[in-house]
Amino acid sequence: MKGNVIVGQSGGPTAAINSSLAGVYRTAKDRGAKKVYGMLYGIQGLLEERYIDLSEHIKTDLDIELLKRTPAAYLGSCRYKLPEIHENKEVYEKIFEILNRLEIEAFIYIGGNDSMDTIKKLSDYAIVTGQPTRFVGCPKTIDNDLALTDHTPGYGSAAKYIGTSVKEIIRDGFCLEYSKGVVTIVEIMGRNAGWLTGAAALAKGEDCPGPDLIYLPEIPFDLEDFGSRIKELLKKKGSIVVAVSEGIKLSDGRYVCELGAGIDFVDAFGHKQLSGTANYLASYVAGEMGCKTRAIELSTLQRAASHCASRVDILEAYQVGGAAVKAADEGDTGKMIVFERYSDDPYQSGTAVKDVHKIANDERLVPRAWVNEDGTYVTDDFITYVRPLIQGDVAPIMVDGIPRHLFRPF
Repeated sequence: MKGNVIVGQSGGPTAAINSSLAGVYRTAKDRGAKKVYGMLYGIQGLLEERYIDLSEHIKTDLDIELLKRTPAAYLGSCRYKLPEIHENKEVYEKIFEILNRLEIEAFIYIGGNDSMDTIKKLSDYAIVTGQPTRFVGCPKTIDNDLALTDHTPGYGSAAKYIGTSVKEIIRDGFCLEYSKGVVTIVEIMGRNAGWLTGAAALAKGEDCPGPDLIYLPEIPFDLEDFGSRIKELLKKKGSIVVAVSEGIKLSDGRYVCELGAGIDFVDAFGHKQLSGTANYLASYVAGEMGCKTRAIELSTLQRAASHCASRVDILEAYQVGGAAVKAADEGDTGKMIVFERYSDDPYQSGTAVKDVHKIANDERLVPRAWVNEDGTYVTDDFITYVRPLIQGDVAPIMVDGIPRHLFRPF
C-alpha cells in the first residue's frame, strides 16, 4: 500500500468486533500503509473530524491480543444514516475532503446491514466523481442476517453465550419446586432474524433437555396456541423454559412486545427498539395459568460476553479484517468480505469478496426448513450449521481475577 487506511465501527458491537479491528490494523501495517487511522464513532465522528492514529494506541503484540479480547466497539460506534447523494451532496463533499487530506487509500467499515449501506453510498460517489479512495465492508453482527455470507463475525460468540446461559437457566429451574410450576421466558436479540434465538437449542445435550419451546420471528406467533402448549407442559413438569425472539410477531404483523408497553424509540434507519416480549408473555402466562413466571432479557450481555467468546469466531473476525484490507489494496471497492463454508465436519471455510449492492439493506432469515413444522423449535440442520461456529475458547488475560481489556484513553 502506498497511502493510508482509515477504519471505523458502526452499529451494535459484538464480542469479536475488535478482533476485526486488530486484523485491519495488523494487515494494513504489514502491507505498507503509512498510517492507520481510526474513526471515533463511525462515519458520524468522521464528519466531525474525530479520528486517531491507531499506532499511538496499539504499540505491542500484547496490545493486539488485548484488543482481540476486548468487547464493545473500541473506536466507538454510531447509527448514522448517510443521506442519498441527491439529497445532501455537501455531506459527501465534506467526507471526501477529509479523506483526501488524510491521503486515505482504503476505507474499511466494520458493521452490519446499515454499515454496508454506508459503504455502498460512499463507493458509488467515489466512482462517479473519480475519487481515489476504495471502500470495503467488513461484516459484523450478532444477528447473523447479512446476505451472501454463510455467517457473520460476532454471531458464533453470541450463540455460544446464549446456549450456555439457557443451559444454566434450565439447570437453575431443576432445583425449584412450586405447586403450580414455574415458567421462565428468555428473550433473545435478533430483530427479524431468528439465528440467535435458535442458538438456545445448543443447551440440549446428554446432561440437559434444552428449552421446552423456541419461537423465531420468521414464523407468525399464535398467542392462543402458545398458552395451550404451556398448559400442557405444566401438567407434565414443574419448570418450563421458553426461548423467544425479541422480534416475534402476530399474524397481523404486530410485534408481541407492542402488546405491552409501547415502542417509542426508532433509530435513523427506521428500526424500532424491541424490548418487553418476555415481560409481556410472562404476565400473560401468570394471568392465564396462575403460576409463577420469570422474564429474563439477556440484552447486551449477548454481544458483550467476551469471557465466553468462541475461538473460531475471534479467529475468523481477525481474518475478515485482514481480508478487507487485502481486497482494497488489490483494487476492490464497493465490496464486502463474506464467508463461504466448504465443510461442516471437519469445519472448513474461507473468505470471498461480494458486491455490497447485493448485501446492503437486505436481511438473511433462518430457512423455513430449519424450523420444525409447528414453529416451536429448530431442526437438527440448524444445529449442524451453528455448532462449528461456537467451538473453542479464547482465554481472557486475567488481572486480579478480572479480564483485562485494551485501555481506551479517548
